[in-house]
Amino acid sequence: MRPINNSFSIVIPAYQEAESVGLVISGIHYALKDAGCDYEVILVCDGSTDGTGDIAESLDVNVIRHPYNKGYGAALKSGIRAAKNETLVLMDADGQHDGRDILRLLAHRSSYDMVVGARKGTAGSPIWRRPGKIFLGWLANCLTGKRIPDLNSGFRALDREMALRFLPLMPNGFSFSTTSTIAAFKGGYDVCYMPIEIHQRQKNRSMVRIIDGFNTIMLIVRIITLFSPLRIFLPISFITFLVGISFVFFSYFTAGESSIKGLITLLTSIQFFLFGILVDQISAVRRGEVMK
Repeated sequence: MRPINNSFSIVIPAYQEAESVGLVISGIHYALKDAGCDYEVILVCDGSTDGTGDIAESLDVNVIRHPYNKGYGAALKSGIRAAKNETLVLMDADGQHDGRDILRLLAHRSSYDMVVGARKGTAGSPIWRRPGKIFLGWLANCLTGKRIPDLNSGFRALDREMALRFLPLMPNGFSFSTTSTIAAFKGGYDVCYMPIEIHQRQKNRSMVRIIDGFNTIMLIVRIITLFSPLRIFLPISFITFLVGISFVFFSYFTAGESSIKGLITLLTSIQFFLFGILVDQISAVRRGEVMK
């Protein structure tokens, strides 16, 4: 479904963003003042103690307050559930995203279920995080069979109904953007990317930890296993089969008899294949539950 009109909800998760949240909200209002849009801004104050929520309230914004820090994904979930419009715009509170790009994203919403703002290269990421982001992007591309220009961009316009369907799958942490992107692709929704420029964060630090990268890998595998498990199990089965064949042939040509470990490895390969078929059938049932 792609209902689109001049009504949309902007959801902004925020944790300790008092330095930037006022500029972000003011920038949104300035960018949309002459657009003739009916929009709401929902700021989810995720347990902030620096006055982030108070600043947002002073700017006539709907503020949802978490009693403690639940995580980036949990904040987005609260905002998505509270939104009144069928089209959502998700953006960060750290000042990276330009409010003028909102209308550029929405211009494509009538044709796509989700429109993502694609940052150039690894822009906005510390140097030490860039190899990890490149690896995660490569892994997601391989497992989804799609070219994903920006795996975890937090700036996107999407269909609220689609977002609500996937909320049970979404994590509460920083991997929300990554997981929602893969879920949309594997769920058969139409996704497009639009190049955007980003600004320097108002706070020159990232809240993402190294452990979040590992959690993201596990979430990518989890989502792929739900929507297309054979993309996981068939390569494992094939690699195990090649290893078993190499053991058998090496043993045959060197000792004149088949290798026991080679035969066991071949049997393991068959088990991976059959298990993949079983998981594929179970996931088909599970997908039906998620998509209801």
